[in-house]
Formats: sequence, C-alpha cells, structure tokens
Amino acid sequence: MRMLHVTIQTEKFESEIEFYRDVVGLTLQRDLRPAKDLVFLANGAGETCVEVIRTLGAEDAGNDNLSIGFMTEDVEKKRKDLVAAGYEVTPMISPMPDVQFFFVKDPAGVRVQFM
Repeated sequence: MRMLHVTIQTEKFESEIEFYRDVVGLTLQRDLRPAKDLVFLANGAGETCVEVIRTLGAEDAGNDNLSIGFMTEDVEKKRKDLVAAGYEVTPMISPMPDVQFFFVKDPAGVRVQFM
C-alpha cells in the first residue's frame, strides 16, 4: 500500500498553494481549476501529494496532534529563512544527536515539520 495524498481544506486556497510551492518546494502535479478549486502538489510525478481544496468556512485546518513532515538539505538555514520571511517557527528540536527539526504553521494552520 502506498500513501497517495494528504488533503487540506481551507478558505486560504491561494496562500496555501503558494506556501507549498514557494516555501516547501513542491510543484503542481494536477490543477483542476477553473472547474474546481482543487490542486495536487508534490515533489515529483508519482510522489505523495498535498491536495488543497478551497472550502468555505474552513478557517483553521490545524491540529496540534497532526503534522506534515518534509526533509530539507539544511534545516538550520530553512529555519533562518522562514524567520526572516516573518513566519513564527518553533525552537529547533533535537531529540537525538543526529536529529534536528522545527515546526511552522502553514496559512491554513497545519503544522509543518522541517527536518
């Protein structure tokens, strides 16, 4: 079994697309606009997608018990870049000597982990 996608329903549709495209580095894999405000973004063809759907009334898609995680080449640089861009990020977390990560919320309130 293979994971296909994670769905985020939000009123902040365009901001959400920009976050996953510009901050995370995903690319549009499937775009159903203008028929429906629904897009799929991923690291590449056949990869697990982030599905974003415009849903009126969905102001906060966040949940402190759920997060989406992404690997980055330089986690410390990624954190500094997000802070410089005005994002509120958590302190760096290092549960083991060779593991570091932090969290930031996307525009819809979803916790995103960068490692």
